[in-house]
Amino acid sequence: MSDQQLQNLIRMINQISDNNLHHGDEGEAAEVVATHIKKFWARSMKQKIIDYAESDGTELSTVSRLAVKRLTAPQPS
Repeated sequence: MSDQQLQNLIRMINQISDNNLHHGDEGEAAEVVATHIKKFWARSMKQKIIDYAESDGTELSTVSRLAVKRLTAPQPS
């Protein structure tokens, strides 16, 4: 994925996060964002944003960072 594609992913996740701030607190908003990404983003897109968050992540909003952490958290079985 190119740098432009990464910039698009960063912009998209931050927009999704901004659009979900009405859910009350950042944790609730992050859960909604994580659920959206799990459902609608391709595996390669998810992996790219996870890699970015783990290596740098400075351009991600607080809610976006929390959402990415939820993507990497172990799922209950």
